[in-house]
Amino acid sequence: MRPLIRTAVCWLVALVPAYAQDAADPELVGELMAFHGSKTIVSVMSTHCYETTGLDEAYHEASENWYLRNIGFLDLANRVAERLGGGTPAEIAAAETYGGTQIMSAYNQAENKDSFCRAFLDQVNSGALDIDESLPVALKKAQEVAAQ
Repeated sequence: MRPLIRTAVCWLVALVPAYAQDAADPELVGELMAFHGSKTIVSVMSTHCYETTGLDEAYHEASENWYLRNIGFLDLANRVAERLGGGTPAEIAAAETYGGTQIMSAYNQAENKDSFCRAFLDQVNSGALDIDESLPVALKKAQEVAAQ
């Protein structure tokens, strides 16, 4: 199950830059929009697994904790993308839609949905899906731009 979850995040990073064509650095803006896609991946799958596993509150708690650990990175992404002339509401929405689509596709491909949800929960709780772990290169670039 973990490769499917990782694949959803990796595809997000690879394809989101196409949404940021008008920015000064469309590749970096696209990578920063992937931060929002990651947020959606965690939110969508946490809600979906919560609903399909008998309303296990652990999924909501994991999602909330992920958000608290990553809110600073999301804010950084917004500030840097805006500075580069990107990060429009349409770009954010496209990244969120794409992230949600990718994780639901991975879920639908999973042979055992319960195992997929448990593996997802483990990855969220362990921090493996945190932005600094799943998107470290884009985060470093954003930090460098912000420091200028």
